[in-house]
Amino acid sequence: MFRFIRRIIWLLIILNALAVVLGRYFNPPITITQISAFAEYGRLQREYIPLSEMGTNVQKAVLASEDQSFFHHNGFDRREIQAAIEHNRKGGSLRGGSTISQQTAKNVFLWQKRSWIRKGLETFYTFIIEKFWGKEVILERYLNCIEMGRGVFGVEAAAKYYFGKNSKDLDRSEAAWIAAVLPNPRNYDPKNPDGKLAWKHRWILRQMQTVSLK
Repeated sequence: MFRFIRRIIWLLIILNALAVVLGRYFNPPITITQISAFAEYGRLQREYIPLSEMGTNVQKAVLASEDQSFFHHNGFDRREIQAAIEHNRKGGSLRGGSTISQQTAKNVFLWQKRSWIRKGLETFYTFIIEKFWGKEVILERYLNCIEMGRGVFGVEAAAKYYFGKNSKDLDRSEAAWIAAVLPNPRNYDPKNPDGKLAWKHRWILRQMQTVSLK
């Protein structure tokens, strides 16, 4: 029995190492979140493309919305984490402090439901991909795998779904509308924005003016 358990553990270690290595060179064939969305909505709309084909507007919009310090931290933004802790102590809506690196680790390797186990694994994978993948690969995986609508994944699929064009052809306003749905893409729709989404859209447009892609 002990030998069987040991073999299972080694198999899991090898499979995880293989997933990390392959993830540096290839987008994931499927993720747990994508499977969950397909089961719930009966749709899986996605289109993986290289970072160079996404255009700068959508990259800046998502960075402005989700992680403006992405190129300057090691995977964890201590200021955002502390701000989230202070905000959550006051009660009301929960605020997350996750970076794009952490969200990539979660979206590629893990699941969405919060738990201490998932958070621990997320921390582990974040550290590994920061060291092994690098920033450009992480950003490409994130922009290809992030959920941006009900059953819609990645900026290319989102651009075609909401605006009928490629992501590289999005203007600043359109890119900001797509980024505005994060991190709750199942609850917001750029085609029918409420007041909160419209406010976030304007905020992202202002932030895009100072966001750098390096």
